[in-house]
Amino acid sequence: MPAATPDPTAPSRAFTSPAATAPAAAMSRRVHALVVVRPDGRAPAAFHLKRTLAALTEQSRRPDALTIVVCGGDDRLAEIADAAGAASVVKAPASASFAAAVALASPSIDGDAVWLLAQDTAPEPDALARLIGALELSPSVGFVAPKLVRWDDRSEIVSLGAAMTRFGRAIGLADGELDQGQHDAREDVLGADVRGILVRPEVWRELGGLDRGLAGADEGLDLGVRARLAGARVTLVPSALVAVAGDGAAGLPAPITPQRRRRIAYAERVAQLHRRLAYAPAAAVPFHWLSLLPLALWRTVVDLVRKHPVRIAPEWAAAVVVMVRLISVGRARRRISLTKRVPWTQLVPLRISHSDLRERLDDDPEVALGGHRRSDLRFFSGGGAWLVLGALVVSIAAFPALLAWPVLGGGALQPLSETLAGLWNDAAYGQRALGLDTVGPADPFAAVIAVLGSLAPWDPSRALVLLWILALPLAALGGWFAATRVTERSVLRLLGGAAWALAPTFLIALTQGRPTAVILHLLLPWLFLAASVAHRSWSGAGAASILLAAVIATAPSLAPALVVLWAAAILLAVALRAGRGVARLIWTVIPAIALSLPLAWNAVTNDRAWGLLADPGVSWAGPQVAPDAAGRGLLAAGIPTPDLAGWTTLLPEGPTWWVPLLAAPLALLALAAPLTQRWAVGTGFLLITALGLATAFAAVGISVAFAESVSVPIWPGAGLSLAWLGVIGGALVALDAGLAPRVALVRGLAAVAVFAAVVVLAMPSLTAMARQTTSLTNGPASTLPAFVAAQGRDDVDVGTIVLTPQASSGVSARVVWGESETIGGQTTMLSTRTSPTPQDAEVAELAADLVTSSAEDVVAVLADLGVGFILLAPSTAPESDEARAMRLSATTALNQRDALDSVGDTAKGELWRVIDEVAPRPEEPASVLTWARLIALGQLIVLGIALLLAVPTSASRRAARRTPRVVGPHWQEGR
Repeated sequence: MPAATPDPTAPSRAFTSPAATAPAAAMSRRVHALVVVRPDGRAPAAFHLKRTLAALTEQSRRPDALTIVVCGGDDRLAEIADAAGAASVVKAPASASFAAAVALASPSIDGDAVWLLAQDTAPEPDALARLIGALELSPSVGFVAPKLVRWDDRSEIVSLGAAMTRFGRAIGLADGELDQGQHDAREDVLGADVRGILVRPEVWRELGGLDRGLAGADEGLDLGVRARLAGARVTLVPSALVAVAGDGAAGLPAPITPQRRRRIAYAERVAQLHRRLAYAPAAAVPFHWLSLLPLALWRTVVDLVRKHPVRIAPEWAAAVVVMVRLISVGRARRRISLTKRVPWTQLVPLRISHSDLRERLDDDPEVALGGHRRSDLRFFSGGGAWLVLGALVVSIAAFPALLAWPVLGGGALQPLSETLAGLWNDAAYGQRALGLDTVGPADPFAAVIAVLGSLAPWDPSRALVLLWILALPLAALGGWFAATRVTERSVLRLLGGAAWALAPTFLIALTQGRPTAVILHLLLPWLFLAASVAHRSWSGAGAASILLAAVIATAPSLAPALVVLWAAAILLAVALRAGRGVARLIWTVIPAIALSLPLAWNAVTNDRAWGLLADPGVSWAGPQVAPDAAGRGLLAAGIPTPDLAGWTTLLPEGPTWWVPLLAAPLALLALAAPLTQRWAVGTGFLLITALGLATAFAAVGISVAFAESVSVPIWPGAGLSLAWLGVIGGALVALDAGLAPRVALVRGLAAVAVFAAVVVLAMPSLTAMARQTTSLTNGPASTLPAFVAAQGRDDVDVGTIVLTPQASSGVSARVVWGESETIGGQTTMLSTRTSPTPQDAEVAELAADLVTSSAEDVVAVLADLGVGFILLAPSTAPESDEARAMRLSATTALNQRDALDSVGDTAKGELWRVIDEVAPRPEEPASVLTWARLIALGQLIVLGIALLLAVPTSASRRAARRTPRVVGPHWQEGR
């Protein structure tokens, strides 16, 4: 191809750099341009190629020869390449990398310099002239690199030189920065982006071109390292501009899709590991090779901590690929050994030190998106600390006796296991603490109890007492922090915290002794706090996933409502954010599924799927509203009990019709929230309220569990807690944005009305202990007699059959193992059965034989099963005539048995001990132990991942500071 002459019609530009004053000999160099074309199925590829080819023809110093390599069979791109007037058009497979495509064209190179380009690299008109000038001025330079700028905005630098750390991590020296000339004085570098570099052909041939083992990443950096080792230099020419679009034909593609981001992570890791093996001393290569998989495991943990789970699969893929491509590594090492003339120590000044790297990572502005800066939390200055302190004072005044109680009893409360091993054993798959030989998964709530009890390992039951004392301040704290997602106004945050702590369903749960309802109410605001930002933060998604698992474990009846909210969040992410954040939202349900799946599988396979909605823990048929119109009216007011939140006991003779109206101020404000400027957020809170109320309405009166012979309805207070969260959030939106935001007096009066209403509604519950109308009691330390509890502390396999006369005749029977029944040891596998199992039939037969004088050998059967004690517990007060008759008959029958020794009458009932030798409790089969280990391992892995994601890092904190704390559009005037 004859040498091209400058086009007189091409635009001319004034040269200001030293390269522009190069001697005339520089202009006589023959430059061979190589353009690699690889379509990716998108229309812009053809447009990009046309612009690149047009830019070549507009060069003030045109290339002397042009070779186009077309990868794949795209006819349109092939036609464009054929019409470009190239010296040759080379066909390559569609899967050919940039290095492989350039290698195919290398035999046809004829010139004094090779210019590496791609379909999306459009040089400025004077780019080649400046590159040639810089190459000619420095004979020691192996290749020169231009400044790469964005295709559509040349003010942003895409790449200007590259370096690496001690461990081979590639670092762009100016990637993503605005071009203000701050790097134009830099010349010598370790390497550069491969796009647009101009290479001396002798250097190109000596180095053997690009390394194909790099997977398309760090090709220019590797070429620069090898050139430096061969004694050549690498120089930047910042005045030579080349626009790049990031198609991925050369270099890495622009990270605009999840698929591309995964490809980038894979290519970068392959390149780093490949270079590590290629650059390492020969003696260190085997150790590096052996460390690839352990290092992948370690980096998996690091990626989780750094909130980059999408890099885990590329990490493992890269490790495996590099492990098996030993031939490629050997070829790279041989190439280096043949050309190396200078020691590695001469490259040290060009590497990035650890301190420089940390400075680069920390150099991040704290200005929020959209020009906003996240405001201070103002927990202390805004009164949040005073709110929590005030709630603690109110809690001590309302429940003063709890300060002296070691164990909390009454209602659905029971002791916790006395040891950490017992707590976590209750939460594991295997033999249950109740039932003759019940084997299966634990309720997920047992894990919540185990975590709670582990906070006081010296006395786990005391942790529950502390929880009751700290419940009000913890609720105020959670409500205050949840309000920070809704408003920046300190007064409204205080109102949100106070209203959440004084919620009727929460205070009723405290006075009735409902641990599941109390724990749920404490968890919900933190779930809202984390879930509201789960779509934009892996830290939020990790924390939300753990909290969601705990919430569903504590209140399974909320699962349908939470699933609806989860699905709505995913739909919004797809519709409004083009799918960004969907992966984070999907993760939020994984721990809950992992925790609940064993129990769900057991329930479905045993035809008790509806039992999954039962409240976990102790089955207790406490007072709640009736499933009629009046009861649902009380539920709509947030009151789950027929005593109007205690007002009927406080005013037994006075009018109480006005009590449900106390919820009106909150309700009206919540209904007004969608009419404000923050209508989207207000509508979301209305959806939460509606789902909570629907859950409460559906749950009331429905029984899926049993306590002895009494059916236990689902507690509707769980749905009311969710609804209360939505109502408070909507009210805060209305007060913050407001229909009349400039009328401060109206806002203040509305806030005062809300606060006054919730305080009045809470008065009966806060004074219940003083009026002795609470169900809470001091203890017991064990649900079994002290004699049994003492033996149970030494032997957890001590069995006791508990017989309880029923009010409507008959006797209930249950088998308890160990020193006591515990909250964590309860299982819905027993309480939700609707048909008897063979074990149930055997226990019923044993109970019938025990209370019948004519039955023989029943005590021996008990001893063979490992049951050493018989407890005749008192029936529920007041004792009916039928129950009294059954108790007397059973006492007579048991006293007549020679194989039993009467221990005597205790506070827990009459106790007998089996005289004969009691066989040990049957051990768990080996298959049960195997399943227990597998289930525990799987759940621990999932929860471990969630914990690693939830742990904040400096990077996640910087990202959080760049986003508003308040979620949703926010009206800012008057803050």
